[in-house]
Amino acid sequence: MKLKPAVLASAIALVLSLSGFGAASAQPVREAKSLLLDLSAESLIDGDTARAMLKEGIPAKVWKVYPEGKWTFLSQVEGGLTREGICVVTARVVLLPRTGTVRAVLWRPEKRATAFDARPGASADDCKALAKDKLKEAIAAVVSSLVKT
Repeated sequence: MKLKPAVLASAIALVLSLSGFGAASAQPVREAKSLLLDLSAESLIDGDTARAMLKEGIPAKVWKVYPEGKWTFLSQVEGGLTREGICVVTARVVLLPRTGTVRAVLWRPEKRATAFDARPGASADDCKALAKDKLKEAIAAVVSSLVKT
């Protein structure tokens, strides 16, 4: 059975439009080069803020030594207010390798840093501010162990 060119062309156009490969809906095939992960408690810091702090705190020198396609940073801020009104915060930043072909993140930490603090009589806003400070401290600790600033 031989298909006419017009029938074949319309069948291909239909398949492409249904699968989302049309010119108007073109999506990038590959993910962004840098991958900054966050596993923080939303009550202390939201993921977008934590990733923005990571992006801001990691200088270009680090990415020259540890390329974005091969390495990623993970941040994690945990804690909160206890029943006694003490704000307890732990912030951790970890440099993790990515696989070569699919660029999956491997849990084989190259460098890591943890910063923690407890502040009695703190409000929820004070606790959030403390969480940001501790995350900055952990980022600075990892960066200083990787490159001289």
